[in-house]
Amino acid sequence: MSTLTFAARDSATMLKRSLLHTVRYPVTLIVALGVPAMLLLLFVGVFGGALGAGSVPSGGRYIDYVVPGILLMTVGYGASTTSQSVNRDMTEGIIARFRTMAISRSSVLTGHVVGALIRTMVSAVVLVGVALLMGYRSNATVLEWLGAAGLLALLTLALSWLAVAVGLAAGSVEGTSGFALLVQLLPFISSAFVPTATMSVAVRWFAHNQPFTPVIDTLRGLLLGTPIGHSGFIAVAWCLGLAVAGFLWSVSLFKRSAAR
Repeated sequence: MSTLTFAARDSATMLKRSLLHTVRYPVTLIVALGVPAMLLLLFVGVFGGALGAGSVPSGGRYIDYVVPGILLMTVGYGASTTSQSVNRDMTEGIIARFRTMAISRSSVLTGHVVGALIRTMVSAVVLVGVALLMGYRSNATVLEWLGAAGLLALLTLALSWLAVAVGLAAGSVEGTSGFALLVQLLPFISSAFVPTATMSVAVRWFAHNQPFTPVIDTLRGLLLGTPIGHSGFIAVAWCLGLAVAGFLWSVSLFKRSAAR
């Protein structure tokens, strides 16, 4: 059996472990599913009338505008959970125990990332279902839906690898809270809920140049069947860059901890 086959087999085992933890401790999954849905209800049902007046073109609806931003926040919540899970494995000695076993070392981290991808995509499907019940309608073709799903999966991989790195680096679960705050706060300073053109100059500059805005603009264009311009290339570039940075950081921290 080749090294690659061993790694794939061990990664599948670690993935199974990650998913079993989700089943045994469903509160985390319920929160990951419930919080984005509640945000959608809040922004559409409570703030939608005020925010939608200046956010959507004539004849448009605020729920169609805001769903891509909530989808992105779903990814952020999933990444926060991943960083906490990795940190618990690290600080409680589980990872050290895995190192003594005849398994692929990369599988320990890969299991967390693939598990996060599955949980997040399930959460995204549930959120879209809630949005459809609330009246959300998309003009996207099948290819555009697949493109949106692919971009969401790529963003999930990027944030999950960063989450793994943060989980390995933090000394405790509380130490991962900064990352959780960052990925949950940045969508509010983007085009998720209002157009960036309505913001002050300094905030507008930041919103235009942070990674979440092009991702949201691309998702919105794909789901509404409107042109996405150059935002698609920028979104993919950000996702790939963050994924590579998170992966290399994670591998470096994992190797460094093994040498202690």
